[in-house]
Amino acid sequence: MIYAITESFISIRDFMEAGGSVLWLIALLVLLMWGLIFERIYYLSHGHDVFLNSLVSKWDSRADKTSWHALQIREKFLAEAKSSINKNTTLIKTCIALAPLFGLLGTVTGMIEVFQVMAFSGGGDARAMAGGVSKATLPTMAGMVVSLSGIFAMIYISSVSERHTGILEEKIKRV
Repeated sequence: MIYAITESFISIRDFMEAGGSVLWLIALLVLLMWGLIFERIYYLSHGHDVFLNSLVSKWDSRADKTSWHALQIREKFLAEAKSSINKNTTLIKTCIALAPLFGLLGTVTGMIEVFQVMAFSGGGDARAMAGGVSKATLPTMAGMVVSLSGIFAMIYISSVSERHTGILEEKIKRV
C-alpha cells in the first residue's frame, strides 16, 4: 500500500518535472477549478434545497400574492435564488478559459528552452532538445485536458442550475 502511494507521488513528480514550471501553475489552477466545481455540485445537490424551501415557505406565508408589492418580493426571491445558484460559475468559467492559455505559456517557455539548448550546444545535443520539446508539449496537453474536463463539469452545473431555477419559478407562482 505504501509502495503504491510512494510510486504515485514519484510518477507525479516526474511528470511535473518533465513539463516544466508552468505545469505547477496549471496544477494550482486545476485544484482551484475543481474545488469550486465540487462546491457547486455539493451545494446544488444538498444545500440549495434548504434555501429553496425557506424561500417557498416565506412566499406561502404571505397573504397578499397579487399586488405590485408582492410581485416585487417574488422577483426579489427569484433573484436571490438565481444569485445563489450561479455563485462562482463565472470564476469556474474563467479557470476553464485560463487553462489552455497556461498550456500555451508552457509551450512558449518549453520552446525557448529548446532554442537555448540549440544555441549553446550548436544544435547537436538531441537529448537536451527532446527534453525541451517535452516541456513544450506536456503543458499544452495538460491545459487542454483541464479545460475540457472543466467544460464538461460546467455543462452539468448549468443544466442543474436551470432545472433548479425552473423548479423555484414553479413553486413561487403568481396567483
